[in-house]
Amino acid sequence: MVLASWDRADMPSVLRYPSDVSASVNRTSSGPSTTVLGGGALGLTVALRLAQRGERVTLVEKEPTAGGLASGFQPAPDLPGGGPFLDRFYHHLFRSDTSIISLIEELGLSANVRWGSPVNSVLWGGKYWRPYTIPGLLGFSPLPFVDRIRMGAVLAFLKAWPKVDYFERHTAADWLRRMMGARAFGVLWEPLLRAKFGTRADDISLAWFWSRIYCRSFSLGFLEPGFQDLYDAMVREIRRLGGEVRLGTHVEGAQPIAGGRWSVALRDADGTRHTMVSDSVVSTLPVRVTARLIPDLPEAWRHRHDWGDAFGAHCLVLALDKPLLPENTYWLNVNDSGYPFLVVVEHTNYVPPSRYGGRHIVYLGNYHPMDHPLFSKSLEEVRADYVPAIKRIVPSFNEASIRDSWIFGAPYAQPIVTREFPSHIPPLKGPLPGLWIGSMFQVYPQDRGQNYSVALANRLVLEMVTERRGAD
Repeated sequence: MVLASWDRADMPSVLRYPSDVSASVNRTSSGPSTTVLGGGALGLTVALRLAQRGERVTLVEKEPTAGGLASGFQPAPDLPGGGPFLDRFYHHLFRSDTSIISLIEELGLSANVRWGSPVNSVLWGGKYWRPYTIPGLLGFSPLPFVDRIRMGAVLAFLKAWPKVDYFERHTAADWLRRMMGARAFGVLWEPLLRAKFGTRADDISLAWFWSRIYCRSFSLGFLEPGFQDLYDAMVREIRRLGGEVRLGTHVEGAQPIAGGRWSVALRDADGTRHTMVSDSVVSTLPVRVTARLIPDLPEAWRHRHDWGDAFGAHCLVLALDKPLLPENTYWLNVNDSGYPFLVVVEHTNYVPPSRYGGRHIVYLGNYHPMDHPLFSKSLEEVRADYVPAIKRIVPSFNEASIRDSWIFGAPYAQPIVTREFPSHIPPLKGPLPGLWIGSMFQVYPQDRGQNYSVALANRLVLEMVTERRGAD
């Protein structure tokens, strides 16, 4: 089943709330109390929805800023106030992302969303091509014309077919190779699968590939100056409603205690340890992290759901004094072999560089197993690996144009979605009373994304509220 997206008009009545809900209701309420583990899009949305219902809620996040994988940093510290926040990893919206678009509207930020159709290209044979539109595919001369037509027909079928069931029976590599032909698959799609999933590329489910074609639009949106503004607004609103948001606080463990309640062990940034007690816990952390933090989870649950692999995400972010990619290219998939990164995203070929003090912002992204040596390299080592590769793509590139650079890594950011994956997805309701679990492993057949996090959070809170009503 495809994870549903809701806008506010479609939201079930149990999740609706009055627009003038009192900021004091949470502080004085004697209703249910919940501790939310994790301050990404999913955790923040859960905490916001519970706070809007007047419930007592505390969100705990280990990083000093909210937003998880979508959190930002300030790349232009010479600007007043340190300048705007920029996402640590590249993000954008699709027109079909109705859940997060509705949330942005709800928080009064719609005027800051920039929509457009930036240039998406692929590097093949040392040249730039644009095969991701109908005219671009028809003109993609590395493939014989019959292969272009065949690929277009397959992509049209994937875009039109609304049910995931058929695709779950196949791997992406095998099905695409048979349907598109070996040449078309080998030029456009196999390099991307292998760059992203490495030795696991042949195991990836066709359902995963289908979801990326079916659920996406050609138009892209970006919340200016960065999505950090959304997550900061959510923190402010949760606090306004009386909820608590504890940033820079580590969760060391959680366990059920007498009276059907939960005890959560916390450690502040200064090393101070303390315990929080609540009626329920919602973990929005990766399943394997949840399993480590809650030792009381039944062995049968662990065996079934603490399963599978997930790769880490890695980005080198460059601030340049001049543009990098030609033809105003925003997104460049690197299909040629021998490069240490799989994608180049020139953010300021979509958002004006004036937003960042005239700096041109470029992301060089990768996914790798968590034990890959890239994750232990210093910024200087990563730059030394990447700069020669950048010069192969853009021969005129001069390292002296780099005004600043940063590296970011995120563990377990890319689930390995195999055909067996659906049978291992944990239910939202945990196996212990008062425990709820929501993570990127539950947005199948999608594998990640801010929109799907918001939609999953809405569904999780709906199930929580429905269960409570049934127990009354």
